[in-house]
Amino acid sequence: MIRPLLLLCLLAAASHAQSYAPLSERPPALAREFRGAWIACIYNIDWPSSPGLSAASQQAEMRGILDKLAALKMNAVIFQVRPQCDAVYASSIEPWSSSLTGTMGRSPGYDPLAYCIQQAHSRGIEVHAWFNPFRALSNNSQQIAQNHVCRSAPGITRKFGTMTWCDPASSDTRSRALNVILDVVKRYDIDGVHLDDYFYPYPSGSLRFPDGKSPAERRSYVDGFVSSLYSSVKRQKSWVRVGISPFGIWRPGVPAGIEAGIDSYEQLAGDSRKWLKNGWLDYLAPQLYWRDSPQKQSFSTLLNWWRQQGSRPVWPGIATTRIGGSEDNRPASEITHQIDISRKTGKNWNGHIHWSAKSLVKNQGGISTKLANTYTQPAAIPPMPWVNNNAPAAPGVSASIQDGGTSIRCSPGSGTAKIAVQAKIGGTWRTMKIAPGGTQSITIPRADAIAVTALDRFGNASAPKVLGLQ
Repeated sequence: MIRPLLLLCLLAAASHAQSYAPLSERPPALAREFRGAWIACIYNIDWPSSPGLSAASQQAEMRGILDKLAALKMNAVIFQVRPQCDAVYASSIEPWSSSLTGTMGRSPGYDPLAYCIQQAHSRGIEVHAWFNPFRALSNNSQQIAQNHVCRSAPGITRKFGTMTWCDPASSDTRSRALNVILDVVKRYDIDGVHLDDYFYPYPSGSLRFPDGKSPAERRSYVDGFVSSLYSSVKRQKSWVRVGISPFGIWRPGVPAGIEAGIDSYEQLAGDSRKWLKNGWLDYLAPQLYWRDSPQKQSFSTLLNWWRQQGSRPVWPGIATTRIGGSEDNRPASEITHQIDISRKTGKNWNGHIHWSAKSLVKNQGGISTKLANTYTQPAAIPPMPWVNNNAPAAPGVSASIQDGGTSIRCSPGSGTAKIAVQAKIGGTWRTMKIAPGGTQSITIPRADAIAVTALDRFGNASAPKVLGLQ
């Protein structure tokens, strides 16, 4: 006869030892969506909150941003590393950014890009390094370092109003920008290279960029740079995504009824439709900062047009920072509405990018609260089958019930960048977590079955390893 106390001990031991066995059932495919946010350093828009903060304070602010994005189940940041021919990282080519210390050329005492990568990757968040290729100074009155391009190579610079620009017509300008970007690709474990809309400066009244070049000549310089950048990055690290975020309207009147105060194609030398059609990028993020309503710049009309222009993903930039603002006083529901439109429009992979991280961190107009109902499960970054579509090996997986939860142990194979865990609880499959590839132990609530999938740097997914409760 088993004594009652011994029986309780045996039952408890059995509950802890209960294990999972292979299951023929397959979970639904992982949700795929690029959920990004820009982190702007120029003018201290997003980070750091002001120049001259201590290294510890800057790092604490960075962790706070990443914690918030991770809690929202977002999976990428677009981190500005070259605002104006300066560096938010350790560079032998260009000076430290004044956004960090208040003085161009002065070290902040650590490497912000390296820190951002380490902290983001530990949270399962990608880092796309954001470069401005040709802007030299956003304001000519600021102090500049000795090794800034305005001093080291003044012959390639041109003043334009209150700014200075590196002349894109100069081969030295283009090679300098390319060398800077490839230096970062080589030395840092970034997931993407990102360019914004500033190729040539926006016109200012009657002021035009003083280079004597025609719009067609300018476009040829920019087209050549974009094409060369894409092929060069792919040769160095083929998994690093190349993304560009142009002005949201290719040309006024395209599509019909759309109006714009500038012609990006003519005035900024931004033939972004060509880049998309020719596959010179892995994603395009047009800045669709307008509301979705019957108007001359309609979010849905523009997104639908963009997604018909090529086969690569179009992940719109969304103006989250305009919630409750003086410009159009949009409600937070406009942002979640636009995300819903993005998920339903066209056949390209889902995705969008918030301008900018600050609005999410401060829950502007309640947007972060609303996003909890929009980002209901973690999502994997979409793949890049045009670069690589070889699935990684499935991970080794074992699991057991521990204290009412499910303890999962993983043995990721080589090439695994992330581990995705799905669980069947109460008859319904859900994605529970997408963790860094080196993760060996994950605990989730008690599940009826689990599925663990390996993801590589290209976003390719292995066959899921499915275990069911015996």
